[in-house]
Amino acid sequence: MGTTGTKEIERSEPLIAVGILPEQATISFSLLSGYTLNGKPLPAGDYRVEAGAAGVTFQGEQYPELTFEPEEMHRESFELKEVIIGRNFHWERRENQRFQGALKFIAEEKGITAINIVALEDYLKSVISSEMSATSSVELLKAHAVISRSWLLAQMEKNKVIEAGYQTSFVTPTEIIRWYDREEHARYDVCADDHCQRYQGITRQTTGLVNKVIEATRGEVITYQHAICDARFSKCCGGAMERFGNVWEPIDHPYLQGKADWTEGAAFPDLTQEEQADEWIRSAPPAYCNTQDATILRQVLNDYDRETADFYRWKVVYTQEELSTLIRERSGIDYGEIIDLEPLERGSSGR
Repeated sequence: MGTTGTKEIERSEPLIAVGILPEQATISFSLLSGYTLNGKPLPAGDYRVEAGAAGVTFQGEQYPELTFEPEEMHRESFELKEVIIGRNFHWERRENQRFQGALKFIAEEKGITAINIVALEDYLKSVISSEMSATSSVELLKAHAVISRSWLLAQMEKNKVIEAGYQTSFVTPTEIIRWYDREEHARYDVCADDHCQRYQGITRQTTGLVNKVIEATRGEVITYQHAICDARFSKCCGGAMERFGNVWEPIDHPYLQGKADWTEGAAFPDLTQEEQADEWIRSAPPAYCNTQDATILRQVLNDYDRETADFYRWKVVYTQEELSTLIRERSGIDYGEIIDLEPLERGSSGR
């Protein structure tokens, strides 16, 4: 029988490569303090890189890649202009963001990608202030820090074995299953948006509490049978959490199974059954994440998350053309006009 718990990582603090701005034609940025390029100091100021035929163009010279190194990893900072947040969400927007650590530019197929190389614990300070608000309660921020640290280290371990072969597509005459999570970014550890964990720099670390929380939980991770858990979190799960193997990849972790998002022992319908799932979806059953309390939401959510009021139950309407296009783009198969959708199987959360 496996056991789940927390433990401290006793190794030295790793550096994390975070993809901030992927595949841009040009990227503008400001160095705010002491940085060097190829060992030569650069003055603070505004700069720009461009995609060139042979790589990254900077000040008239072309490079396969560029790294601006800070004099001190934990002190120096830079600002990237027009960073996309909420990528592919209805609230997508751009903003200038400030970061600590090194700034690296690499040439990719469709343009230049900006990467921040940052110490793990500094990375987490930003994550828990970007995913949730820095004004959240101490215990929420602590739990988030441990979960996010566990998730990150689990991904880095998995990235080491991707090249050994990983099946991402399962096709039968009646079913197509594709797993997208593992091939999005091979040249850095994690991205900076909701696909991985939100990482929006140091500008949202608005309280000293964030630093205290990271220091109090430094090195702590969740483990199961002596391995770091591939932990997950959500702001709103719709009242029920889904089994890991139905969502993320074809692995069934005992510590991430479907369950209700409220007090243990409360009645929970069998959402794999269509009739019960239909009733569940069309109602708003009680759950920890089912709240309209403005005080709570203001404390735990950043401003752009509070723009969406219908986060627990929501409705989206597609035209027939939009639906056909969406399915064609995702599946690679043109089914023509979609006239009906029938759910054949549901997970433990009704999804």
